[in-house]
Amino acid sequence: MKNKSVNARPLTDREEAEIQRQIAADPDDSEATDEQLAQAKPFREALPELYASIQRARGRPKADAPKEAVTLRLDPQTLQRFRATGKDWRTRMAEVLERAKI
Repeated sequence: MKNKSVNARPLTDREEAEIQRQIAADPDDSEATDEQLAQAKPFREALPELYASIQRARGRPKADAPKEAVTLRLDPQTLQRFRATGKDWRTRMAEVLERAKI
């Protein structure tokens, strides 16, 4: 994903001052004190049940029987016939081989 801020112009001093003024004026956004920061805990420690409920595994689930990549030499005519069947020609080729039960 392209970072949109890369092409953004830098803020002027006036714009930065206005942003800082708005931050300071927000009653719901006070700065944390040193004491509050000293008592802060990581999310997983502060709310372990919630943390556990939103955890998920990364990537795809592991397949019970993962497919194996192989190199196979085929006659050009055979390959051409399978490719002519469309986008999922490899899947159809695997189905034909499975049905052969050799």
